[in-house]
Amino acid sequence: MKFVVSSSALQKQLSNINGVIASSPIVPILDNFLFEVSANTLTITASDLQTSVVTKMEIESDESGSIAIPAKILLDTLKNLPEQPITFLIDLNTYNIELESENGQYKLSGENATDFPQVPSVPDTENLEIPASVLSTAISNTIFAVSTDELRLAMTGIYIDANSSSTTFVATDGHRLVRVRRTDITAESTNNVIIPRKALNLLKSSLPSDESEVSVSLTDSNAFFTYGNSLMVCRLIDERYPDYENVIPTNNPKHLLIDRTELLRSLKRISIYASKSTHQVRLGISENKLEVSAEDQDFGNGANETLVCEYSGEAMDIGFNAKFLLEMLNNLTSTSVRLELSEPNRAGILIPVSDNESEDILMLVMPVMLNTHS
Repeated sequence: MKFVVSSSALQKQLSNINGVIASSPIVPILDNFLFEVSANTLTITASDLQTSVVTKMEIESDESGSIAIPAKILLDTLKNLPEQPITFLIDLNTYNIELESENGQYKLSGENATDFPQVPSVPDTENLEIPASVLSTAISNTIFAVSTDELRLAMTGIYIDANSSSTTFVATDGHRLVRVRRTDITAESTNNVIIPRKALNLLKSSLPSDESEVSVSLTDSNAFFTYGNSLMVCRLIDERYPDYENVIPTNNPKHLLIDRTELLRSLKRISIYASKSTHQVRLGISENKLEVSAEDQDFGNGANETLVCEYSGEAMDIGFNAKFLLEMLNNLTSTSVRLELSEPNRAGILIPVSDNESEDILMLVMPVMLNTHS
């Protein structure tokens, strides 16, 4: 079997899907890309058994056939070649592969394509249609709060709840929780699934950065994302997601309004002086004033800054993990944010002040006990 393809176009496609391949795969065949050639089209698949990505591209060929090609050696070769046509010569009996560039030849050994696991085919079910930019933003806004604790499996993915009025994306690790609700994405029937973090990270990095639609189909065991000339299939986390609505405090009478960038920059500076073990910062709130402070008593370090804000409730001090606040503020784009509080030992809620009526973002962060000044 023989085909010709642009080296840079192939390298781009392979780089997009290479993240699926595990560093030490369960079965050796998964160290390979599956190449399937049919009538001027090359279909490439990468998989780790949990997640598979399939992408198609145009090539020059009047033959058909399939082979598994070692991913690392092929991608490393292409990365170091300038843009040019590459000819693949493949012996489908011995699985020997020869690449011909303008001034060189490279030989490598492939494997039998039939050993490569089959990717489930897209079901004939109802689809959710989501603009790529909206899906990418929803993933960005939630994925940082996903738990890495494998003992709490349900929380190691993003919970997606689609119904006839909205679609909600939720992530939590027990210390913070993010809920993004979109009223412009709806489904005919109610579906709720948990999609693993790895799959969504891969999806986010390969989504087009435009308004093109991503078609999402869900079954009991898999989620299918179809976009452009690519398909991603991932196995769902088969666990019950925690009842997150119960965690969100509803009575938060103290509202503070502040410029997001100013608060973000202040926290970046002040957190340098916080304890390296707790990352604790203190927010001292009084009328139209926010004092951000931190101290590391072990080293005698400390810092404080005073920011202007809109606040008219009773004064209070509350402590938070600076890392959590920084990640939340970094993942928002609004000019201002509202911090809703009740008591120093109750969760704080961060809400972006936005004109986008179809998007509702809520970020919850648990407080940390303040060290009392000695």
